[in-house]
Amino acid sequence: MSAELKVERLFKVFATGHAAVDDVSFRIAAGEIVVLLGPSGCGKTTTLRCVAGLEHPTSGTISIGSDVVSAPASGMLVPPRLRNIGMVFQSYAVWPHMTVQQNVVYPLRSRKVPRAERARMVDEALELVGLSDYANRPVVSLSGGQMQRVALARSLVYEPQLLLLDEPLSNLDAKLRLRLRDDLRRIIKKTGVTALYVTHDQAEAVVLGDRIGVMRNGKLLQMAPADELYNRPADLFVANFTGASNLLTGRLLERDGAFGMVEANGGGRLRASLPASVTAGEAVKIAVRPENVRLGSNGAAEPNTFPAQVAAHRYQGTQTVYELDMLGSRLDALELGTTVRYPVGSQINVVLPPDLCWAYPEGQSVEG
Repeated sequence: MSAELKVERLFKVFATGHAAVDDVSFRIAAGEIVVLLGPSGCGKTTTLRCVAGLEHPTSGTISIGSDVVSAPASGMLVPPRLRNIGMVFQSYAVWPHMTVQQNVVYPLRSRKVPRAERARMVDEALELVGLSDYANRPVVSLSGGQMQRVALARSLVYEPQLLLLDEPLSNLDAKLRLRLRDDLRRIIKKTGVTALYVTHDQAEAVVLGDRIGVMRNGKLLQMAPADELYNRPADLFVANFTGASNLLTGRLLERDGAFGMVEANGGGRLRASLPASVTAGEAVKIAVRPENVRLGSNGAAEPNTFPAQVAAHRYQGTQTVYELDMLGSRLDALELGTTVRYPVGSQINVVLPPDLCWAYPEGQSVEG
Protein backbone atom coordinates (compact mmCIF):
# COMPACT_ATOMS: atom_id res chain seq x y z
CA MET A 1 0.00 0.00 0.00
CA SER A 2 1.50 3.34 -1.07
CA ALA A 3 1.56 6.23 1.36
CA GLU A 4 1.85 10.01 1.35
CA LEU A 5 5.30 11.47 2.00
CA LYS A 6 5.44 14.79 3.82
CA VAL A 7 8.68 16.73 4.34
CA GLU A 8 8.38 19.87 6.46
CA ARG A 9 11.07 22.49 7.05
CA LEU A 10 13.89 20.01 6.56
CA PHE A 11 17.43 21.14 7.39
CA LYS A 12 20.63 19.14 7.16
CA VAL A 13 23.73 21.01 8.33
CA PHE A 14 27.05 19.15 8.24
CA ALA A 15 29.91 19.63 10.72
CA THR A 16 31.51 22.22 8.43
CA GLY A 17 28.47 24.44 8.96
CA HIS A 18 27.33 23.96 5.36
CA ALA A 19 23.55 23.60 4.99
CA ALA A 20 23.19 20.83 2.40
CA VAL A 21 19.40 21.00 2.81
CA ASP A 22 18.03 24.43 3.69
CA ASP A 23 14.40 24.68 4.83
CA VAL A 24 12.93 22.25 2.29
CA SER A 25 9.22 21.40 2.41
CA PHE A 26 7.10 19.35 0.01
CA ARG A 27 4.38 16.73 -0.09
CA ILE A 28 4.04 13.70 -2.36
CA ALA A 29 0.55 12.23 -2.63
CA ALA A 30 0.11 8.45 -2.41
CA GLY A 31 0.92 6.94 -5.81
CA GLU A 32 2.57 10.11 -7.14
CA ILE A 33 6.07 10.28 -8.65
CA VAL A 34 8.08 13.38 -7.74
CA VAL A 35 11.52 14.06 -9.18
CA LEU A 36 14.13 16.24 -7.46
CA LEU A 37 16.22 17.87 -10.20
CA GLY A 38 19.34 19.98 -9.92
CA PRO A 39 23.11 20.19 -10.41
CA SER A 40 25.64 18.27 -8.35
CA GLY A 41 25.79 19.50 -4.76
CA CYS A 42 22.34 21.09 -4.77
CA GLY A 43 21.05 18.92 -1.90
CA LYS A 44 18.74 16.57 -3.77
CA THR A 45 20.49 13.33 -2.78
CA THR A 46 20.93 14.48 0.82
CA THR A 47 17.17 15.15 0.94
CA LEU A 48 16.47 11.65 -0.34
CA ARG A 49 18.91 10.11 2.14
CA CYS A 50 17.18 11.95 4.99
CA VAL A 51 13.86 10.47 3.84
CA ALA A 52 15.50 7.04 3.74
CA GLY A 53 17.00 7.45 7.21
CA LEU A 54 20.55 7.14 5.88
CA GLU A 55 21.25 10.76 6.94
CA HIS A 56 20.07 12.26 10.21
CA PRO A 57 18.36 15.64 9.64
CA THR A 58 19.38 18.61 11.76
CA SER A 59 15.76 19.72 12.09
CA GLY A 60 12.35 19.41 10.48
CA THR A 61 9.93 16.52 10.23
CA ILE A 62 9.47 13.65 7.77
CA SER A 63 6.24 11.65 7.72
CA ILE A 64 5.41 8.54 5.70
CA GLY A 65 1.68 7.98 5.74
CA SER A 66 0.42 8.66 9.25
CA ASP A 67 3.80 7.88 10.83
CA VAL A 68 6.42 10.49 11.72
CA VAL A 69 9.75 8.82 10.93
CA SER A 70 12.05 11.75 11.68
CA ALA A 71 11.62 14.68 14.06
CA PRO A 72 14.93 15.66 15.70
CA ALA A 73 13.25 18.21 17.97
CA SER A 74 11.37 15.41 19.76
CA GLY A 75 14.09 12.78 19.44
CA MET A 76 12.16 10.74 16.86
CA LEU A 77 14.32 8.83 14.37
CA VAL A 78 12.93 5.60 12.90
CA PRO A 79 15.75 3.42 11.47
CA PRO A 80 15.71 2.76 7.70
CA ARG A 81 14.72 -0.91 8.04
CA LEU A 82 11.50 0.05 9.86
CA ARG A 83 10.33 2.70 7.37
CA ASN A 84 8.95 0.18 4.83
CA ILE A 85 10.72 1.81 1.91
CA GLY A 86 12.39 0.46 -1.21
CA MET A 87 15.56 2.03 -2.55
CA VAL A 88 17.38 1.86 -5.88
CA PHE A 89 20.92 3.26 -5.97
CA GLN A 90 23.26 4.55 -8.70
CA SER A 91 25.28 1.36 -8.49
CA TYR A 92 23.32 -1.82 -9.15
CA ALA A 93 23.94 -3.03 -5.56
CA VAL A 94 23.12 -6.64 -6.47
CA TRP A 95 24.74 -9.63 -4.78
CA PRO A 96 27.13 -10.97 -7.43
CA HIS A 97 27.28 -14.54 -6.05
CA MET A 98 23.50 -15.01 -6.37
CA THR A 99 21.10 -15.69 -9.21
CA VAL A 100 18.45 -13.18 -10.24
CA GLN A 101 15.80 -15.08 -8.27
CA GLN A 102 17.99 -15.28 -5.17
CA ASN A 103 18.63 -11.53 -5.27
CA VAL A 104 14.94 -10.72 -5.49
CA VAL A 105 13.77 -13.21 -2.86
CA TYR A 106 16.33 -12.07 -0.27
CA PRO A 107 14.26 -9.26 1.33
CA LEU A 108 11.28 -11.61 1.61
CA ARG A 109 13.35 -14.18 3.49
CA SER A 110 14.58 -11.56 5.92
CA ARG A 111 10.93 -10.60 6.52
CA LYS A 112 9.98 -14.24 7.20
CA VAL A 113 7.48 -14.39 4.32
CA PRO A 114 6.19 -18.00 3.88
CA ARG A 115 7.88 -19.98 1.09
CA ALA A 116 4.78 -20.33 -1.15
CA GLU A 117 4.04 -16.63 -0.84
CA ARG A 118 7.68 -15.78 -1.62
CA ALA A 119 7.57 -17.71 -4.90
CA ARG A 120 4.44 -15.88 -6.04
CA MET A 121 5.77 -12.44 -5.09
CA VAL A 122 9.13 -13.03 -6.82
CA ASP A 123 7.41 -14.26 -9.99
CA GLU A 124 5.22 -11.15 -10.06
CA ALA A 125 8.17 -8.81 -9.47
CA LEU A 126 10.28 -10.39 -12.22
CA GLU A 127 7.38 -10.27 -14.66
CA LEU A 128 6.85 -6.60 -13.81
CA VAL A 129 10.43 -5.68 -14.75
CA GLY A 130 10.60 -8.03 -17.75
CA LEU A 131 13.02 -10.59 -16.31
CA SER A 132 10.84 -13.70 -15.91
CA ASP A 133 13.07 -15.68 -18.31
CA TYR A 134 16.22 -14.74 -16.38
CA ALA A 135 15.25 -15.98 -12.91
CA ASN A 136 17.88 -18.71 -12.68
CA ARG A 137 20.74 -16.87 -14.36
CA PRO A 138 23.73 -15.61 -12.40
CA VAL A 139 23.17 -11.91 -11.91
CA VAL A 140 26.72 -11.14 -13.13
CA SER A 141 25.83 -12.55 -16.56
CA LEU A 142 23.31 -9.73 -17.13
CA SER A 143 23.78 -6.36 -18.78
CA GLY A 144 23.89 -3.19 -16.70
CA GLY A 145 20.29 -2.36 -17.56
CA GLN A 146 19.15 -5.85 -16.59
CA MET A 147 21.03 -5.67 -13.28
CA GLN A 148 19.29 -2.40 -12.50
CA ARG A 149 15.97 -4.11 -13.25
CA VAL A 150 16.95 -6.79 -10.71
CA ALA A 151 17.62 -4.05 -8.16
CA LEU A 152 14.24 -2.50 -8.96
CA ALA A 153 12.43 -5.85 -8.62
CA ARG A 154 14.18 -6.46 -5.30
CA SER A 155 13.10 -3.07 -3.96
CA LEU A 156 9.46 -3.59 -5.07
CA VAL A 157 8.95 -7.27 -4.23
CA TYR A 158 7.95 -6.65 -0.59
CA GLU A 159 5.45 -3.96 -1.61
CA PRO A 160 6.99 -0.92 0.12
CA GLN A 161 4.86 2.14 0.77
CA LEU A 162 7.56 4.43 -0.63
CA LEU A 163 10.20 3.92 -3.35
CA LEU A 164 13.37 6.06 -3.40
CA LEU A 165 15.56 6.17 -6.51
CA ASP A 166 18.96 7.88 -6.45
CA GLU A 167 20.06 8.52 -10.07
CA PRO A 168 19.48 4.85 -10.96
CA LEU A 169 20.23 5.31 -14.66
CA SER A 170 23.47 7.30 -14.43
CA ASN A 171 25.75 4.24 -14.75
CA LEU A 172 24.09 2.97 -17.93
CA ASP A 173 25.12 3.75 -21.48
CA ALA A 174 22.92 6.13 -23.46
CA LYS A 175 20.87 3.49 -25.27
CA LEU A 176 20.14 1.46 -22.14
CA ARG A 177 19.35 4.63 -20.22
CA LEU A 178 16.68 5.65 -22.70
CA ARG A 179 15.11 2.19 -22.76
CA LEU A 180 14.94 1.81 -18.98
CA ARG A 181 13.87 5.42 -18.49
CA ASP A 182 10.80 4.83 -20.64
CA ASP A 183 10.00 1.60 -18.76
CA LEU A 184 10.54 2.96 -15.27
CA ARG A 185 7.47 5.20 -15.17
CA ARG A 186 5.27 2.37 -16.46
CA ILE A 187 6.65 -0.04 -13.85
CA ILE A 188 6.30 2.40 -10.96
CA LYS A 189 2.79 3.45 -11.97
CA LYS A 190 1.70 -0.17 -12.37
CA THR A 191 2.64 -0.90 -8.76
CA GLY A 192 0.97 2.29 -7.50
CA VAL A 193 3.89 2.98 -5.16
CA THR A 194 4.72 6.54 -4.10
CA ALA A 195 8.14 7.46 -5.53
CA LEU A 196 10.82 10.08 -4.93
CA TYR A 197 13.37 10.15 -7.75
CA VAL A 198 16.65 12.11 -7.83
CA THR A 199 18.44 13.10 -11.04
CA HIS A 200 20.42 15.88 -12.73
CA ASP A 201 19.01 14.87 -16.15
CA GLN A 202 16.13 17.07 -17.32
CA ALA A 203 14.85 14.55 -19.88
CA GLU A 204 14.60 11.88 -17.17
CA ALA A 205 12.74 14.27 -14.91
CA VAL A 206 10.19 15.19 -17.58
CA VAL A 207 9.54 11.58 -18.65
CA LEU A 208 9.27 10.16 -15.13
CA GLY A 209 7.80 12.80 -12.86
CA ASP A 210 4.22 13.81 -12.16
CA ARG A 211 5.89 16.86 -10.63
CA ILE A 212 9.47 18.12 -10.69
CA GLY A 213 11.23 20.00 -7.91
CA VAL A 214 14.27 22.07 -8.89
CA MET A 215 16.91 22.48 -6.17
CA ARG A 216 19.88 24.82 -5.85
CA ASN A 217 22.27 25.36 -2.94
CA GLY A 218 20.11 23.29 -0.61
CA LYS A 219 16.87 25.14 -1.38
CA LEU A 220 13.81 23.93 -3.26
CA LEU A 221 13.14 26.71 -5.78
CA GLN A 222 10.04 25.39 -7.51
CA MET A 223 7.98 22.20 -7.57
CA ALA A 224 5.44 21.87 -10.35
CA PRO A 225 4.29 19.66 -13.23
CA ALA A 226 6.75 19.64 -16.12
CA ASP A 227 4.69 21.90 -18.40
CA GLU A 228 4.36 24.55 -15.69
CA LEU A 229 8.05 24.32 -14.83
CA TYR A 230 9.05 24.79 -18.47
CA ASN A 231 6.52 27.49 -19.34
CA ARG A 232 6.40 29.43 -16.06
CA PRO A 233 9.80 29.06 -14.35
CA ALA A 234 9.86 30.67 -10.91
CA ASP A 235 13.26 32.35 -11.26
CA LEU A 236 16.23 32.83 -13.57
CA PHE A 237 18.08 29.75 -12.33
CA VAL A 238 15.09 27.46 -12.97
CA ALA A 239 14.63 28.98 -16.43
CA ASN A 240 18.30 28.62 -17.36
CA PHE A 241 18.76 25.15 -15.86
CA THR A 242 15.79 23.85 -17.82
CA GLY A 243 17.11 25.23 -21.12
CA ALA A 244 16.34 28.95 -21.39
CA SER A 245 19.93 29.71 -22.34
CA ASN A 246 19.35 33.01 -24.18
CA LEU A 247 19.75 36.04 -21.91
CA LEU A 248 18.97 39.68 -22.74
CA THR A 249 19.65 42.50 -20.31
CA GLY A 250 17.54 45.63 -20.07
CA ARG A 251 15.34 47.84 -17.91
CA LEU A 252 11.63 47.59 -17.22
CA LEU A 253 9.93 50.74 -18.52
CA GLU A 254 6.37 50.03 -17.45
CA ARG A 255 4.29 47.23 -16.04
CA ASP A 256 0.86 46.09 -17.23
CA GLY A 257 -0.36 43.30 -14.96
CA ALA A 258 1.68 40.15 -15.55
CA PHE A 259 3.54 41.72 -18.51
CA GLY A 260 5.78 44.71 -19.02
CA MET A 261 7.72 46.66 -21.64
CA VAL A 262 11.48 46.24 -21.41
CA GLU A 263 14.09 48.36 -23.14
CA ALA A 264 16.97 46.07 -24.12
CA ASN A 265 20.45 47.40 -23.38
CA GLY A 266 21.43 46.75 -26.99
CA GLY A 267 18.49 48.73 -28.36
CA GLY A 268 14.86 47.85 -29.04
CA ARG A 269 11.86 47.32 -26.84
CA LEU A 270 10.11 44.04 -26.14
CA ARG A 271 7.17 42.83 -24.12
CA ALA A 272 7.94 40.19 -21.50
CA SER A 273 6.26 38.14 -18.80
CA LEU A 274 7.09 39.38 -15.28
CA PRO A 275 7.19 37.88 -11.80
CA ALA A 276 5.32 39.85 -9.16
CA SER A 277 8.53 41.18 -7.60
CA VAL A 278 9.74 43.25 -10.59
CA THR A 279 8.85 46.97 -10.61
CA ALA A 280 9.13 49.73 -13.22
CA GLY A 281 12.63 51.18 -13.53
CA GLU A 282 14.32 47.99 -12.36
CA ALA A 283 17.17 46.34 -14.28
CA VAL A 284 16.19 42.89 -15.55
CA LYS A 285 17.45 39.84 -17.37
CA ILE A 286 15.17 38.22 -19.92
CA ALA A 287 15.44 34.45 -20.48
CA VAL A 288 14.28 32.87 -23.74
CA ARG A 289 14.49 29.24 -24.83
CA PRO A 290 16.13 28.67 -28.25
CA GLU A 291 13.17 26.50 -29.29
CA ASN A 292 10.76 29.38 -28.52
CA VAL A 293 12.54 31.81 -30.87
CA ARG A 294 10.41 31.84 -34.02
CA LEU A 295 12.17 32.42 -37.35
CA GLY A 296 10.89 33.98 -40.53
CA SER A 297 7.98 36.23 -39.48
CA ASN A 298 6.43 38.05 -42.42
CA GLY A 299 6.14 41.44 -40.80
CA ALA A 300 6.21 43.62 -37.72
CA ALA A 301 2.48 43.40 -36.89
CA GLU A 302 3.13 40.65 -34.36
CA PRO A 303 4.46 41.77 -30.94
CA ASN A 304 8.20 41.31 -30.35
CA THR A 305 9.13 41.03 -34.03
CA PHE A 306 12.74 42.09 -34.67
CA PRO A 307 15.24 42.02 -37.55
CA ALA A 308 18.14 39.62 -37.14
CA GLN A 309 21.17 38.43 -39.07
CA VAL A 310 22.26 34.79 -39.14
CA ALA A 311 25.83 34.83 -37.81
CA ALA A 312 26.34 31.04 -37.83
CA HIS A 313 24.43 27.78 -37.78
CA ARG A 314 25.00 24.29 -36.43
CA TYR A 315 23.30 21.57 -38.43
CA GLN A 316 22.39 18.59 -36.22
CA GLY A 317 20.57 16.28 -38.60
CA THR A 318 17.01 16.57 -37.33
CA GLN A 319 17.38 20.19 -36.26
CA THR A 320 19.47 23.31 -36.82
CA VAL A 321 20.67 25.80 -34.21
CA TYR A 322 21.05 29.32 -35.64
CA GLU A 323 23.17 32.00 -33.98
CA LEU A 324 21.44 35.34 -34.47
CA ASP A 325 22.73 38.88 -34.06
CA MET A 326 19.78 40.91 -32.76
CA LEU A 327 18.91 43.45 -30.06
CA GLY A 328 22.62 44.06 -29.51
CA SER A 329 23.13 40.44 -28.43
CA ARG A 330 23.68 37.00 -29.92
CA LEU A 331 20.79 34.58 -29.42
CA ASP A 332 20.38 30.92 -30.33
CA ALA A 333 17.30 29.72 -32.18
CA LEU A 334 16.49 26.04 -32.62
CA GLU A 335 14.43 24.92 -35.61
CA LEU A 336 13.32 21.35 -36.30
CA GLY A 337 13.81 19.92 -39.78
CA THR A 338 16.43 18.10 -41.80
CA THR A 339 17.45 21.06 -43.95
CA VAL A 340 19.10 24.40 -43.19
CA ARG A 341 16.65 27.13 -44.26
CA TYR A 342 18.79 30.21 -43.70
CA PRO A 343 22.44 30.51 -44.82
CA VAL A 344 24.96 32.56 -42.87
CA GLY A 345 24.47 36.27 -43.56
CA SER A 346 20.71 36.00 -44.10
CA GLN A 347 18.57 38.89 -42.88
CA ILE A 348 15.36 37.57 -41.35
CA ASN A 349 12.55 38.66 -39.04
CA VAL A 350 12.41 36.90 -35.69
CA VAL A 351 9.55 36.70 -33.15
CA LEU A 352 10.15 36.38 -29.40
CA PRO A 353 6.67 35.45 -28.06
CA PRO A 354 5.93 37.75 -25.07
CA ASP A 355 4.52 34.95 -22.88
CA LEU A 356 7.71 32.93 -23.48
CA CYS A 357 10.10 35.80 -22.63
CA TRP A 358 10.59 35.83 -18.86
CA ALA A 359 12.06 38.88 -17.14
CA TYR A 360 13.72 38.49 -13.73
CA PRO A 361 15.54 40.92 -11.42
CA GLU A 362 19.08 41.50 -12.71
CA GLY A 363 20.61 40.30 -9.42
CA GLN A 364 19.43 36.72 -9.95
CA SER A 365 22.15 34.28 -11.01
CA VAL A 366 22.13 31.29 -13.35
CA GLU A 367 25.00 29.63 -11.51
CA GLY A 368 24.42 26.51 -9.43
